Amino acid sequence: MKVFATAQEALSGLLADGMLIAAGGFGLCGIPETLIDCLVESGIRNLTIASNNCGVDDVGLGRLLTTRQIRKMISSYVGENAEFMRQYLSGEIEIEFTPQGTLAERMRAGGAGIAGFYTRTGVGTEVAVGKEHKDFDGRTHILERAIVADLAIVKAWKVDPSGNAVFRKTARNFNPPAAMCGKVCVLEAEEIVPLGALDPDEVHLPGVYVHRIVQSRAEKRIEQRTVRVREVGP
Repeated sequence: MKVFATAQEALSGLLADGMLIAAGGFGLCGIPETLIDCLVESGIRNLTIASNNCGVDDVGLGRLLTTRQIRKMISSYVGENAEFMRQYLSGEIEIEFTPQGTLAERMRAGGAGIAGFYTRTGVGTEVAVGKEHKDFDGRTHILERAIVADLAIVKAWKVDPSGNAVFRKTARNFNPPAAMCGKVCVLEAEEIVPLGALDPDEVHLPGVYVHRIVQSRAEKRIEQRTVRVREVGP
């Protein structure tokens, strides 16, 4: 049985200080906020989090920054979170900057059993420092290691009891690769549908990657609200 009644039950026995967690989402889009809140309540510390960014101030992964539970972030973006920037600039948190496409591929590779890969992205920048360089077809590439997380936490739009998941629009960004790279994946979903309700052709993440499921309790938030005012003539 993969479906659990609460996030606390779904994460039971999986949490430990110093673990590496892969978290899906981008900004506030598609983030597993119900599970993140449970991590905050658990009090585990010295976490390494692999995620595109760290939410916004005191929302999403930003809550774990406020409580000082994160030791290191593997991320591609620091903006939109003043506390994230402050902790980084003051040396309170370590950041392993990784280009977005590279980060997604490092997660996917981890789930596919690929130890590493070569890419041109980052060559000649700080990203390449300390990494193996190799030429292919006359062009220099750097070696990037795959990410295999102790735990993956992700959010889906729909999921069936077997863990087959569908993500809604831009929430289908880092969620599938994050889920794939976790030794254990816990997924929260807006809607848990009956087995057989999903057309196999619409499944974005096969249930083989998902170990535990819980109903999402988080409200939908808007990171940046943009409106357009239409001018009305006389």
